[in-house]
Amino acid sequence: MYSGTTLTSYSGHLFGAHQKIDRVARRHLERLAPGCPFPHVKAILHFEGYNGPDAIKRKSPAKDEPWHYMQPFDTTDTQLLEIIDGHYIKLVAALKQSDHIRAAFEAAWLSHAIVDGLTPAHHYPYEEKLVELRGGEGVESRTTFKDKVLFPGSSLRDQASNNWKFWGPKGLFTTHWTFEWGVATLIKPLRMLHALPTNNDMQLLQASSLGDWYRDMAQMVAKQHLYDDFYEYGWTARLGRQIRQELGPTLVRSVTLVWYAAARDAGIADNTLLGQGA
Repeated sequence: MYSGTTLTSYSGHLFGAHQKIDRVARRHLERLAPGCPFPHVKAILHFEGYNGPDAIKRKSPAKDEPWHYMQPFDTTDTQLLEIIDGHYIKLVAALKQSDHIRAAFEAAWLSHAIVDGLTPAHHYPYEEKLVELRGGEGVESRTTFKDKVLFPGSSLRDQASNNWKFWGPKGLFTTHWTFEWGVATLIKPLRMLHALPTNNDMQLLQASSLGDWYRDMAQMVAKQHLYDDFYEYGWTARLGRQIRQELGPTLVRSVTLVWYAAARDAGIADNTLLGQGA
């Protein structure tokens, strides 16, 4: 999901989808657990954009670069689930230790991973297509900025064709970026008050592991075929409504819910959402 240009520490603060979702989720968390010593939204946003996962792609290509893509119906695809689980465990530990800086970092990167994996554009087999355009070379071979933006080919014509398939209209990157930019634009003015998690949402999360719950959420989004519709027809009134009324609130609700669960596991929030608190 779009998080700004990542060129400065202010990138994305005014027009970043991840930043927007974090702001709304943090407000909702305050409603669920008033006074909970969870990191302030300003501290969380410090680790987005320029200091977030997306910036690594520019600062150190292919080195410790988080890969937030997921095939929701492929049960062997667990890379993103492991990333989410790792951030969750570290967030709970940081909250228990009152390590506010570490907790803010883990909360931000956990949210980023959750949102990316539930974004339809991240369900597309992006890595497979990149490998094809690079003549079979894996994504780990893109160790410089030049390697990330220019594609090789067996001839000048083949090279031009590969770069067109990436940068041209309906190209791999162009379609991905245009969709995410559109989502950021559509959710920017929304307050998403109805995205507050419910008692039933918490029960569903508690009934299974974090990974199983998350895969179910990703499958629910994937079944709507939003990215397929966008690729085929572009932005339509119907797709716009689905983003505003369904996808946006789903992303906010998921982040809020997981943050709340982490706060409860750390013992800094009660069970108000389940009707068991004060």
